[in-house]
Amino acid sequence: MTLAIISSRASLGLEAPEVLVEVHLANGLPGLTLVGLPETAVKESRERVRSALVNSQLEFPNTRRITLNLAPADLPKEGGRFDLPIALGILVASDQLPAESLTDLECLGELALDGRLRPVPGVLPVALATRARGRKLIVPRANADEAALVSGLEVLPADHLLEVVAHLVKQTPLTPHRLSSPLPPAAVSADLAEVRGQHQARRALEVAAAGGHNLMFAGPPGTGKTMLASRLPGILPALSENEALEVAAIRSVCGLGLRDNWGQRPFRAPHHTASAVALVGGGSKPRPGEISLAHHGVLFLDELPEFSRHVLEVMREPMESGQIHIARASQQRSYPAGFQLVAAMNPCPCGYLGDPRRACHCTAAQIQRYQGRLSGPLLDRIDLQVEVPALAPEQLTSSEPGEDSATVRARVIAARARQAERGALNTHLPGRELEAACALEAADRAWLASVLERLSLSARAYHRVLRVALTLADLAGEPRPGRAELMEAIGFRQLDRLLKRG
Repeated sequence: MTLAIISSRASLGLEAPEVLVEVHLANGLPGLTLVGLPETAVKESRERVRSALVNSQLEFPNTRRITLNLAPADLPKEGGRFDLPIALGILVASDQLPAESLTDLECLGELALDGRLRPVPGVLPVALATRARGRKLIVPRANADEAALVSGLEVLPADHLLEVVAHLVKQTPLTPHRLSSPLPPAAVSADLAEVRGQHQARRALEVAAAGGHNLMFAGPPGTGKTMLASRLPGILPALSENEALEVAAIRSVCGLGLRDNWGQRPFRAPHHTASAVALVGGGSKPRPGEISLAHHGVLFLDELPEFSRHVLEVMREPMESGQIHIARASQQRSYPAGFQLVAAMNPCPCGYLGDPRRACHCTAAQIQRYQGRLSGPLLDRIDLQVEVPALAPEQLTSSEPGEDSATVRARVIAARARQAERGALNTHLPGRELEAACALEAADRAWLASVLERLSLSARAYHRVLRVALTLADLAGEPRPGRAELMEAIGFRQLDRLLKRG
């Protein structure tokens, strides 16, 4: 046989499109030509494959003209993942392997010069796509655990090229890989019972978890804003299997470990010096940013006004759509970004505006400039805005613990079950369905209209108030929100009154 076709997969964001490695041997001037839009690392596979075959005591057809095509030709190919399929294609085309042995297989892996298989990033999306095609997958052994997270897929790990050859000639079959034990969800160590006082902030945290709302804490340094934010993942419901795989797929594309964080809600806390690319993703080869790594979890932005205003504004669209679209001259990528934003800020540059314990030394101009770094459209998208005041010494030294995370999580799960009957979390409920679910009485609607006018709240803020009120009704087991829920929802928009802008 002079023509061989081997199935593999490229890495295109969270997608893994199929790539057919076509190998043709012909008479003519000896040489090897690689086509199909390969980048530099793929072009270098020619030398790696040649050395791996020779050092594995396999024949490299030096006397033939070899043409390698990676189809489709318009799909960019990168990395060393195509080394193994290229080597197998050459062996099939030179009649050293039977072609039928690869009909129901896909493979990928980088080859060392001695024939050993090295791991490659982004294997989990490949495993998901291979399962959808009903095929088996050959991977380097270091990638086996990651691929085996996908149930219903037969994963065949190998350490060396010769092991793969022995399997294909039915001499020594590869053993399908199974995880030694199912990966339990990672334990959440931060418990809400450790938080002293701050009853309104704790209430806001519960409401945020129940309805998927964005949340802002404002208060002096040392009042527990970061501590509260770190407790949010512990009161959220556990990830479903599909959600856990989505989170793991993003980490796989970024080359991050999976075992230590399997099944745990992400909690990402980038520093305020992070760039827009680091936060939302990008680069010459677009990769996920922090908002995608926080998918199905929490993105915590501490010292929010210290972030660049440009960095904050680029988050506005993903906060609404749950997706981030990155366009470059040669490539476009879309990544999920269904995160919950939790932000924290001081009321002024020194941090002590309104603190009864210490005097604020900031001028009015400094305070206005500091608070003005947060735009109105961004604040509109934050449903819960809560002041976190300094605690009295007797509250700090109290030995009486608050409710633990498990107790609060039970109420959150019950509230989310009510929202599941509507088909979406309250924060994602379409406007018409939101109005129908709230079904405010005429007196409550008139009261709310007057409050919105006094507070100069936007139409978006109005819908945000309704969403929070509906979540409060879900937590209380009520069919729809009443005046009490509307008043509490309005009370959670404290920054609309606390932040003074010029």
